[in-house]
Amino acid sequence: MAVGAMVAAGRGGTVKRGSYCCGWELEAEAWAAGAGRVAGVDEVGRGPLFGSVVAAAVVLPRDFKLAGLNDSKQLREAERERCAAVVRTEAVAWALAEVDAATIDRVNILQASRLAMRQAVERLGEAADFLLIDGNRRIEWTGCGQRTVVKGDARSMSIAAASVVAKVYRDGLMRELAREYPGYGLERNMGYPTAEHREAIVRLGVTALHRRSFKPVQEALEAAQGKLGFEECG
Repeated sequence: MAVGAMVAAGRGGTVKRGSYCCGWELEAEAWAAGAGRVAGVDEVGRGPLFGSVVAAAVVLPRDFKLAGLNDSKQLREAERERCAAVVRTEAVAWALAEVDAATIDRVNILQASRLAMRQAVERLGEAADFLLIDGNRRIEWTGCGQRTVVKGDARSMSIAAASVVAKVYRDGLMRELAREYPGYGLERNMGYPTAEHREAIVRLGVTALHRRSFKPVQEALEAAQGKLGFEECG
């Protein structure tokens, strides 16, 4: 799939027990400036050699509380899945977008990540009045104001919520693709350049979903072409 998205919105009860890893300071500043719906935006999957980069945008209700919500990279799998399920149920709006490996190779991973974030914002069921974007790069968006926040997924509840939703979705996608592309360990490495994955690329070859613009994949392709040329000459 080239670029896909999922959209959902809803509200429900809140989880109030436990400690809270992120705060509302950044959202409160936006609310004080007049924003009604503040969306946290984050991406996952910039580093892998395989598959799409995925972004999520999430608008949380102001009374939202969720024990343990934090940067998805700091959470165990079960904790991420628990948090993502609560976010999807209670969010005012949330959306996902993914940009595939072919597009990543064509425009580069930075631009593909920004594209995925923009498309996630576009697909929100309730339009945002302000965006909090993880990182230091703004996206091409004129629908409302935006603020970039370095390590925002560890500082903002809304960005952390987007982080876990995107991570859980992409991990599930990798587990599905592991059945279609066995032998690469995708269900374990999620497409990242582990020793297991890199060895499998050399042994099994480059698939249609590998990112050919990434150095380890380029090297595997060049090695395979060199071997083929040697055999033809021989």
